[in-house]
Amino acid sequence: MIINTIVVPQGAEYQAVCRGLQQAKVKNIQVIPIAIGTRNVEQTLANCSSLIDRQVLITGLCGSLCRQHAVGDGVVVPSCYNLNHDRLALESELTRMIQDKLSVDAVDCLTSDRLIFQAESKLKLAQKYPVSVVDMEGYSYILKLRHQGIPVAMLRVVSDDLSGDLPDLSRAIDDGGKLQAVPMAIAFIQQPITAIRLIQGSLSALKVLQQMIAKLYSS
Repeated sequence: MIINTIVVPQGAEYQAVCRGLQQAKVKNIQVIPIAIGTRNVEQTLANCSSLIDRQVLITGLCGSLCRQHAVGDGVVVPSCYNLNHDRLALESELTRMIQDKLSVDAVDCLTSDRLIFQAESKLKLAQKYPVSVVDMEGYSYILKLRHQGIPVAMLRVVSDDLSGDLPDLSRAIDDGGKLQAVPMAIAFIQQPITAIRLIQGSLSALKVLQQMIAKLYSS
């Protein structure tokens, strides 16, 4: 495996990646935990010189914008858009290698600067952008890494789809891109049905993320 650095949101996603690497019994893989969203990209990757001669995989969970991809589906991303319709292509050789190894679909991704928690909003994004999934980090990290000449690929797992809405956790994410327990608990209490959907989808997707990382790095 030539990808020796993984960038993944902190918390449960980071832990799932680490478990997958342990399962594959590989060492010397640098795993960089990042904040939710793109506010701290510069700070997180300030020392990009440490990534010289490395190839990077951005991974974590995402939302589906189409009926074809449901909770638990893994996808590799050939290109990523921002909300201004700007497009960044990812490293094609790494993308093909991941797709061949994992047998996952290749779909384009949109990076949003806010949580997309309503199914109706996801459908509107799918009509506006030529993408199938949405995340909150990809585009800005790809842009920063590519400016440093670092090859980047992106692998995502769907944790929420068009089957229903999610709780609005916008107020639960602080300025540092971390989920705050109390505001999140309040949102769950206020929206219990959507909270159950979020929890179940996240747990399923995290299990798949762990399995995919283990398979990707297995010999």
